[in-house]
Amino acid sequence: MKRELLTRIVLVIVGLLNLAVIYPLTLDLWHSNWLLEHQSEVMPMFMSFFIPIGVSLLVAAMRPSEYRSMIALAAWWHISHGTVMAIQTVEAWTHGVHRNFLDVIVFLVVGGVLLALLPAKRKEVKPVHA
Repeated sequence: MKRELLTRIVLVIVGLLNLAVIYPLTLDLWHSNWLLEHQSEVMPMFMSFFIPIGVSLLVAAMRPSEYRSMIALAAWWHISHGTVMAIQTVEAWTHGVHRNFLDVIVFLVVGGVLLALLPAKRKEVKPVHA
């Protein structure tokens, strides 16, 4: 019971953190920062991926065992994102651009925690033949 409560709490926190991207994304789109300052259309599209992950984790928090695959998807998404960011950070350093590893660590830890709290697979109940 304690593990399920912890899983629910983590899912809500991670879900809300992913949803929090709505604010900077809205500002970025509203003020055309993606075009005027960043000169890249990639950032708003990239940021939009956080929103459905956040919503899905909040839904999964209600009944984690029924949303095991969604939780696993979110975990692996965070891990793959953190891995790509780690590669980019190392590449930046090799080109003399200093970039902080903190966001890499956060994404990898969040993904690892989600995997660690992944509910066990439900056992199939075989029908009894009369």
